[in-house]
Amino acid sequence: MTQHHPALNRAILVLASAALLFVAGCHKQKPQTQAPPPPPPPPAAKPTVTFSADPSTINKGQSAKLNWTTTDAANVSISPEVGAVTPQGSTTVTPADSTTYTITATGPGGSANATASVTVNAPAPPPPPRAAGWRDLFTEEVRDAYFDYDKADIRADAQQALQKTAAFLKKYPEAKVVVEGHCDERGSTEYNLALGDRRAAAVKEYLINLGIPAGSINTVSYGKEKPFCMESSEACWQQNRRGHFIPAN
Repeated sequence: MTQHHPALNRAILVLASAALLFVAGCHKQKPQTQAPPPPPPPPAAKPTVTFSADPSTINKGQSAKLNWTTTDAANVSISPEVGAVTPQGSTTVTPADSTTYTITATGPGGSANATASVTVNAPAPPPPPRAAGWRDLFTEEVRDAYFDYDKADIRADAQQALQKTAAFLKKYPEAKVVVEGHCDERGSTEYNLALGDRRAAAVKEYLINLGIPAGSINTVSYGKEKPFCMESSEACWQQNRRGHFIPAN
């Protein structure tokens, strides 16, 4: 009968236990390694904007064109008055006064602004009113002298007219006048030229007697060649028998 030694038995037991632990460790599953999370998306780009006015200076009542371009913008607007616009484009404005326009572009990445100014030139003030000279008042203040048929006498109504004319010429001593002698259509050309000359001379003499210098008055006769009224009637002929004043050149 074989006897086992206690020391040998213990050694065998230790070896068997180690073998079992080794075999169990070989069959144990290794833990799975998890994939790293994906990187975060890049931040949204901030909008950009360019903005200009052409021309930048206008006269009142004229127009200017606003031009713009943007990037990365979802909404674009221009103030004042224009409102929402496309991401790029142009529009015409006619400001009544100098105006600064502001464009605002917004998107996921934020917002951006730009400005463009349109200067409106105010119209030049009107020139100060020119003081009225004697030529401006001539037709209002100077009165013609009318004559009877085939006469060169200064009648009563002509005297009143010439007194008013004399007052004007005294007020404006720089004024120089020409007295035209006119006749109606009756009579020959030669006769009426002479008659017109006598009428112009009579008007000049009357004014000289009222104190008007002779050098301020010249005379000329047109006879019946330049009628004021063209009808063959006494009312029309009366308008043509006159001493008519014009400013001297």
